[in-house]
Parts: sequence; C-alpha cells; structure tokens
Amino acid sequence: MNSIVQRFENIKSLINNSNVKIVAVSKTFTYEHIEPLVEYGHVHFGENKVQEAVAKWHNIKKVNPKINLHMIGKLQSNKAKEAVNIFDYIHSLDNQKLANLLAKYENAVKKKLKYFIQVNVANEKQKSGIGIESLDDFYYYCTKELNINVIGLMSLPPNDGNEKIYFKSLMELNKSLGLKELSMGMSGDFQEALQHETTFVRIGSSIFGERV
Repeated sequence: MNSIVQRFENIKSLINNSNVKIVAVSKTFTYEHIEPLVEYGHVHFGENKVQEAVAKWHNIKKVNPKINLHMIGKLQSNKAKEAVNIFDYIHSLDNQKLANLLAKYENAVKKKLKYFIQVNVANEKQKSGIGIESLDDFYYYCTKELNINVIGLMSLPPNDGNEKIYFKSLMELNKSLGLKELSMGMSGDFQEALQHETTFVRIGSSIFGERV
C-alpha cells in the first residue's frame, strides 16, 4: 500500500466514524504527490489559494466530477468569482461583502456551494472570522437575505492549550443555529475536535508528510 494511503487509513482508523469527513489538505503539494489518494477513491481535498486550486484541479475535476474541493484559507473578495467556479465548499465565509459576491456569482453560473461561517472564537485580532457577538445577524443575512447554503461553522482556534474550550464553544454555537455540520480539527488536534461533534476535519501533514 502506498505510504500516503497508509497514513490516510491510519487517520481514518483513529476517527472510526463514517459520519466524519476527512478533508485531505493538499495545498502546496503537487497533483503527482496527492494522486495516490485520488486513485484510492478519496474525494475531499482542501486548498487555501484559488489560483493554485484552479491550476491543480481544473482538468482533474472534469474527468473526476466526484472530487469535492474545499476552500479552507482566507478568501479575498476579488477571487470570489473564480472560487465559485472551482470549489464545492467554502470554509471561510467571514464578511458581508464576500457573502454578497459569492451569492451573485452563484446565481450567475447556477451553482450552489456549501458554506461554513468562520468564527473567531478567541477574538484574535490577527485572525479572520466573525465575532461571536455578530454571528446570529450574519447567519441570518447569509441564509435569509442571500439564500446562501450555510451548513455549519468553522474555526481556527489558537494553539494555546485551550483547544477543548474553543471546540466546546463552537459546538454550542453550531447547535444554537440548528446546523448539522461542523468544521474543526487539524492534524494536531482532530481527536479533541472529535469529542465535540466535528463532522469535517482538515488534515494535511499527517497524510501527505511535511511541507517543504
């Protein structure tokens, strides 16, 4: 068995829950590097730059339409149009201007994406995300005014040893909105996230190896 596939299966065995989807974070890796996992039949892959995603996946998605591409990085407004064309999921919806553009381009190409609202659970100035105090209003605006398909919340909590607190907070916020999906947990903390009902984990280095 290919080493990448083996590591993927090891992660899968630790999760041991068919309802949890593994987003294999393929950013910075060449398609040739990640191809064994595609050939193995995995369909969820994560990128954080629109241009890289287009260059890497445009032709692949034409021949393998089962591939689901996840935008997991910060999405600039000027990349919204391209993002709608290439991605299936956006994990970083975090402001009204971006939401307006995504809704506009969805309507233009008759395509519905699935969205996670990014929440800044620790109120970190250097990080993107909606503040907890603004979440209800933003969720209402996206779903009622724009008819955007928000399926859950996402967060990138600080690595300060308090991940359990942040995961619990996001889980409770997700429930308060009646959302079914939850995007949290990466290579270093996904097992803790699993204890707080995450349904999408974003795992890169533990599958593909260290980035150079």
